[in-house]
Amino acid sequence: MDNTNKEPLTKIVHKNPPGKAVGIHKKEMLINMYKNKTKNEPNLKFSKLTKLLSQETGIGIQTVRSTVRKYRGGQAITAKKRKIRPKIIEKLDILEKCEIRQTIHSFWFRHEIPTSKNILLAINADPDLPSLQFTSLKKILKDLNFEYTRWNRNNCALTEKKNIVLWRRKYLEDIRRYRKEGRTIYYLEETWVNIGEYSHKELRTDIESSGKSQRLIAVHIGSIEGFVEGGLLCFEPKNNMSSYHENMNGDIYYDWFRSVLPLLEEKSVIIMDNASHYSVENHVPTMSWKKDSILKWLEDKGIVFDGPMVKFQLVEKAKEIRNTVDIYRRSVQEAINYNKAILRLPPYHCKLNPIHLAWSVVNSHMKTKNCSSSELDDVRQLINDGVKQITPEMMTNFFDRSITEENKLWDLDFIIDDMLEEAVTASNTAVTNDLVTSSESSDY
Repeated sequence: MDNTNKEPLTKIVHKNPPGKAVGIHKKEMLINMYKNKTKNEPNLKFSKLTKLLSQETGIGIQTVRSTVRKYRGGQAITAKKRKIRPKIIEKLDILEKCEIRQTIHSFWFRHEIPTSKNILLAINADPDLPSLQFTSLKKILKDLNFEYTRWNRNNCALTEKKNIVLWRRKYLEDIRRYRKEGRTIYYLEETWVNIGEYSHKELRTDIESSGKSQRLIAVHIGSIEGFVEGGLLCFEPKNNMSSYHENMNGDIYYDWFRSVLPLLEEKSVIIMDNASHYSVENHVPTMSWKKDSILKWLEDKGIVFDGPMVKFQLVEKAKEIRNTVDIYRRSVQEAINYNKAILRLPPYHCKLNPIHLAWSVVNSHMKTKNCSSSELDDVRQLINDGVKQITPEMMTNFFDRSITEENKLWDLDFIIDDMLEEAVTASNTAVTNDLVTSSESSDY
């Protein structure tokens, strides 16, 4: 077959999409092509050379020029670092998540069944909440432990998952019982303390700080009588993480918690959220433990050995009993030692903690004084001054508002039960009527 009349194949060059980072391999290819062209055509002007390279590689002209200039200047050729965009769950602070939960609850209180559509409209209409897309809302609802409950063939209601409802019911039952017993109830709460100017958002408790200003983490505990004298923990974060939950760790919290327990009333109740630093576990032995430590751990649990065992056997024995022995969390065990009880707040129920409101007063005081000192003692003193601004009447009001919220949430679950039952009954009645009407029509 004669191929003399066939045209030569043309190489198809795929252009790099605008905005897409050029990888290191493509940049290395670009530099190799640049070397060949300058070797073969040493008199070629830079502007024309880079234009040819752009056409042949599909890389934008500006990227070609900057890459070649870096190479000629002796700089290392590296790929552009991809920006890691925070997920929508990470962008929202805890108070915003609490407000979204309350928005959903408000539908039930108005005797309206919440759906994804009307929840999205309500959130986007709220100036204090960020505007969301439906896909983002679904992720947030999952994080807040909401699920869809079908009440007829075509409709679903947004309800909280079983574990959250049970957690909340137990919390409300327990705190009512403790109040009836006359126990003193203390609440724990922490917040950022920014040094210098505050933005409006930074005055809110439990937010994620911008990370630009110098800031400290403050933890305190208080009852209806006020903050506990000597109960303030104030320290510098270990790094520039945006959330103080990431900076708090079990060791810092545990040492502070042990020092606070003797300051509290006898048989009192300590209420805290479910942050990880509030619960540092007594670990179960692993192969990384020394053999003597494993033996002591097992002996403390009352395990008796008939004969000597190797390390593998000891670790296996620890695994066998891990679910049958009481492995108290260190903080809970310390509270028990001091005859105190601990109660956990359900996730994202901020209004149940009155210290949230108290911290806002302290933060407002910090803003007014506009502390510019970076000395820890100065900031601690300023926080203590802010604590003194909270009068007994203010603290009583904060606690009353939390109790009001408790009563609302107590009624909420019954409202949901009744409304869903009514909706199912109405739906079944409508289906039955349709069947009867259809049957009567067929008789004629």
